[in-house]
Amino acid sequence: MARRIWKRFQAKEASVELPNQLIQDKPLLPFLILLFLFAWAVERWLVPFSNWVPLAAAVWVTIQYGEFQRRQLEEDMNKRWKQLVLNTSPTTPLEPCEWLNKLLVEVWPNYMEPRLSKRFFLMVERMLKDRKLKLIEKIELQQFSLGSCPPNFGRNGMQWITSGDQQVMRLGFDWDSVGTSILLHAKLALGTARIIINSIHIKGDLLLRPILDGQAVLYSFESTPDIRVSVAFGSGGCQTLPETELPGVRSWLVKLFTESITKLLVEPRCHCYSLPIVDLHKKAVGGVLSVSVVSASNLDKINLTVNNSETCQSSSGSIQLPGNLGNKALQTFIKVEIGNLTRRTIVCDGLNPRWDTTFNMMLHGETGILKFYLYESNGSSMNSNYWTSCEIKMKYVADDSTMFWAIGQGSGMVAKQAENCGTEVEMTIPFEGPFSQAELTVRLVLREWQFSDGSTILSKSVPHYLQTRTERKLKVTVLEGRNLATKEKSGKCDPYVKLQYGKASYRTKTIPNNASPVWNHEFNFDEIGSSSEYLEIRCYNTNIFGDENIGSARVNMEGISEGSSRDDWIPLERVNSGEVKLLIEVVKNDDDEISKNPGMKQGSGWIELVLIEAKDLVAADVRGTSDPFVRVHYGTSKKRTKFVAHIRALLENNLAIYTFTFQVIYKTLNPEWNQTLEFPDTSSPLTLHVKDHNTVLPTSSIGYCTVEYEGLLPNQTADKWIPLQGVKNGEIHVKITRKRPEVQKKSSLDTPISSFDKAHNISTQMRDMLKQLQCLIDKGDLEALSQALSEVKNAEDDQEKYMIQLESEKALMISKIDELGHEVTRAFSDPANYNT
Repeated sequence: MARRIWKRFQAKEASVELPNQLIQDKPLLPFLILLFLFAWAVERWLVPFSNWVPLAAAVWVTIQYGEFQRRQLEEDMNKRWKQLVLNTSPTTPLEPCEWLNKLLVEVWPNYMEPRLSKRFFLMVERMLKDRKLKLIEKIELQQFSLGSCPPNFGRNGMQWITSGDQQVMRLGFDWDSVGTSILLHAKLALGTARIIINSIHIKGDLLLRPILDGQAVLYSFESTPDIRVSVAFGSGGCQTLPETELPGVRSWLVKLFTESITKLLVEPRCHCYSLPIVDLHKKAVGGVLSVSVVSASNLDKINLTVNNSETCQSSSGSIQLPGNLGNKALQTFIKVEIGNLTRRTIVCDGLNPRWDTTFNMMLHGETGILKFYLYESNGSSMNSNYWTSCEIKMKYVADDSTMFWAIGQGSGMVAKQAENCGTEVEMTIPFEGPFSQAELTVRLVLREWQFSDGSTILSKSVPHYLQTRTERKLKVTVLEGRNLATKEKSGKCDPYVKLQYGKASYRTKTIPNNASPVWNHEFNFDEIGSSSEYLEIRCYNTNIFGDENIGSARVNMEGISEGSSRDDWIPLERVNSGEVKLLIEVVKNDDDEISKNPGMKQGSGWIELVLIEAKDLVAADVRGTSDPFVRVHYGTSKKRTKFVAHIRALLENNLAIYTFTFQVIYKTLNPEWNQTLEFPDTSSPLTLHVKDHNTVLPTSSIGYCTVEYEGLLPNQTADKWIPLQGVKNGEIHVKITRKRPEVQKKSSLDTPISSFDKAHNISTQMRDMLKQLQCLIDKGDLEALSQALSEVKNAEDDQEKYMIQLESEKALMISKIDELGHEVTRAFSDPANYNT
């Protein structure tokens, strides 16, 4: 009984403790029970179960989507915040870039190294060609390889810093080249030598500065980098001596490299790498830039120090000039320089001078450095005080635009871009050094770009290792000059122009006492297919004690297409003023047309030369006159022979060499001949040598010239005055005609076969048979090969008969020439008959 009562008591306690334990363990259980009862009541009396369950699911999905949107918005806000912090932060933490160095190791040997080596080879080759070293007669770059080891970037990390108001990326640059091979062949006064650069070490910090909203990046070293070069020296002969280290040469090269990098690539000077959207794949080889020097400002804020007994002292707001010039107005001018071309403005007064002077400057290549030098004028004194300078760099971009950049205030950068030719760009830049408070305002307009494919872009348009001769000729006409300078106190200028292209050189006549002469002289040059070949222009002023150089210039002839012409004023370099106007035309070489056109072949006509007169010859005698006569040389050999021997050489060796001498006209500088010569047309050079006749002493040369006739059409006559070369003045008047016989129309049955046609037919037949034999040998057809050999034998028999006929005709011709030689010798034995 007691056991039953005990069991009932335990069951009652368990029924009480179990719900309490469940509520303690599952606090949500009562809520779920109530929720279930509530749901059952709703489903039983209000809404069926099939309707409210999808509604609950939709509410749950909406809540989950809201939470997802909130997380997305939070992540987007965090990204924007980080981007804002990155853009506005003056610096960023150092970040490793070993991934970049690993990438360079992979792409350096087969992509970057060959491209960079080729580009540096052309740059160094052009630099060595332009520079003349005193101790080295000639230096040639024979090999250029940067080796197998790429440079190391950001070894200690890279970071963005702020310079002024611009963002700049700084990263380390460390390059220890391996396998570098730069071979220079130098010709010294005592022999030849080889200079081998086999190792280069450069270490410094690079700065990369984006400009023009990311359209270009300026790059430079933060400070002068550490440079070491390993140089070996060897013999230049066939058997190379063991290479030895030369510390003197190495230190000289290290100094040269360091100074070059300091002038070009050390802050604030930098180079530009453009990032155009469109690449038109054109190479610019030259251009015409219009430079307008407008004004300068704040010259009163310059602190001057003059290294003499009297110094210029200034304070903020005024300038005190040395001596008694302090009470006078400040007079300044600007000298503009690009390459070897210099120009200067007028002299203006005041602390804010305004010049408004415009110059046309020539560019050689796709880049240029425009330098401006500020000078103080000393009035009547020839010397001027140099104060300071500034510069603007420019570069052609592959989308036909042009970039200009310069050093701005606070070592910042000023950059502008001209979208096309003709767009004016105005830049205000500070002067350098302690003169940074003074500023210069200039306007720049690119008038023309010239390209290697022959195309050009004018200001009115919108964007869109060995020398080899081409099949074209360059016709250069020296038209006129203007504003030519002279150093003579009298101001007298007797100018003439010398042109040199490759090894060919010509000169115009001298125009007396004229600073704006008109020449209108035409010269022909064979075009050279080298991009480094320029037309050299040198202008001289005739002087008794030696001709004075009054300017020179170079014109790149690469960007001219066939059939086109250029008519430009070329500004003279190394002088303050002076321009020469040239007309440059490109025509096809007529020698190729002669070989293709049967009517123009050699031997099919003759040349008629009429020597009319000469004027303004050089006085070769003491009495101020000359006894001129003209010797005509036609052919490729300069050796003079007797008439008979000359004809024999012509027949036996197939030469075309003729030498004729006109009569002597005594005691005159303006002789007249009016005589005619005719000789077969062999397309050989025709040269006229004007000489002074002396009875006892040898004859002296008073000039020579080359008569150009290749461009003449059949039976066309050219009447021209040709200036004499090798002398200061003198011209010769000739008429030359390239005559061709009229071809009579005959039927093929009545026309006999000439010896030339017969020889041509035999040679053609032999050539075709040899080709047929080669094909039969390859096929292995013995029967056809035997038949072809019999045909070859028959052709050889015909050739032998023809050779015997030629030998007999040759012997007959030589005998006739001997008879003619005797007649000529007897005719010339009388000196009175020696007129031509």
